[in-house]
Amino acid sequence: MRVWIAVGMIVAVLGSACRGTSTPSESPEKPGPPAPAAAASATSAPGAPGDAGVGAEAVMCAEHGVPEAFCTKCHPELIAAFQAKGDWCAEHGFPESVCPICNPGKAAGSAGAEAKEGEAPADGTKVMFKTYDTARLAGLSTVAALQGTGDSALTVTATIAYDASRVAHVNARSPGVVHAVRADVGTKVARGAALAVIESAGVGADQSRLQAAQSHVQVSEKNLARATKLHDEGIVPEVDVLEARKESDEARADLESARSALRMVGGTTDGASLYTLSSPIAGVVTSREVAVGRMVDTEDTLFEIVDVSTVWAEVDIPETEAAGIPVNAPVTLTLEGLGDRTFSGVLTYIAPDIDARTRTARGRIQLANPDGALRVHMFGRARIARVRGGAGVLVPRAAVQRAHDVRLVFVRLSEQVYEARRVTPGAAEGDLVTVTGRIKPGDRVVTDGSFLLKTETLKGSIGAGCCDAEAGH
Repeated sequence: MRVWIAVGMIVAVLGSACRGTSTPSESPEKPGPPAPAAAASATSAPGAPGDAGVGAEAVMCAEHGVPEAFCTKCHPELIAAFQAKGDWCAEHGFPESVCPICNPGKAAGSAGAEAKEGEAPADGTKVMFKTYDTARLAGLSTVAALQGTGDSALTVTATIAYDASRVAHVNARSPGVVHAVRADVGTKVARGAALAVIESAGVGADQSRLQAAQSHVQVSEKNLARATKLHDEGIVPEVDVLEARKESDEARADLESARSALRMVGGTTDGASLYTLSSPIAGVVTSREVAVGRMVDTEDTLFEIVDVSTVWAEVDIPETEAAGIPVNAPVTLTLEGLGDRTFSGVLTYIAPDIDARTRTARGRIQLANPDGALRVHMFGRARIARVRGGAGVLVPRAAVQRAHDVRLVFVRLSEQVYEARRVTPGAAEGDLVTVTGRIKPGDRVVTDGSFLLKTETLKGSIGAGCCDAEAGH
């Protein structure tokens, strides 16, 4: 209800006829005095007062929002000529026919800036309260824009996770029954350390195959030696030697295959049907899903081994900030539970996709963890350095309003008059955001109530459509 009352107190001085200091309810709309002729006798030099109703080709004064040829702020020598013709607003110091406060419709319209429904207000659009009391009661808050430093960082939440390249899941190499367990959760193991001993029928079959291959090799080597001797004595032809050599090579290949099969599962060559499950990396056992006597298969994950000497810090970067965050950007982290201790790293990865639910991109920082202080699922804050750029101006986030496809900041010109200025948001940190545009350090920008002012500048908006206010440009 407060917003409705406040909006009803506002006159959007955009596209209405000149009202001076009156409100629509106080006096009827009065036409402005006739504009002076384009060619005045003594003042028809460039910049002399002419027809205020110039078309879209008129050059506007960017500073004061009136046609350059009628700007009495930039060309005070024109004041007397306008006063003599009766076209003068003494309150604001402009020709009344183009006064941007009393009669902004002609001033803005002369530049072709009138906003259509569904379009954002033009830069320089002004909103004026009817009286000083209504301005006070509207509840607007302003703060001074600050000079940016040029250095900024994005602060986001961070969660510690295992380095996926240093995690090993160990499965059974061949179906069988657990004969012995050599490691438990929390055990620090070296690469190749025994985790469990498993008795397997498959390993027993490989052992038999190995023994047969060894016997075949012995026989084939003897046959090759005999054939070679007989050939040297001229008793057998050379083809017999070649056949014996082929059989010997095949026997050796079978033997090597049997040995490789046993090595892959961790079996020995002593004839036993047991094999040892070993750790592929050095680390800590974080999971054990095995017990003596349990039947296991190759699909069962029996152990998880993690090397915690390095870990990942995973961060969620808002999609609106991702473009300003480069890979290899320096990052500083603080973690809950570790006090004031800080950790440093660089951003090694930014996901190419945006999470549809959180609207963020996942980033990753690799951190050294020599003392094991960083533990998985720890929560903290990460400060990521941005791309360095111009200093810009800092304003509160609440001061930046989105109107269709542009961003607006409202600047207080007086207690009754506020001006919309288009800006381009940049780096943000905390409650402040860097903007570039027609904003200077020290400008009083509206925070509380800026949404109300925005609605007054939009045709078809809440403020413009339901209250005693006119929206235009």
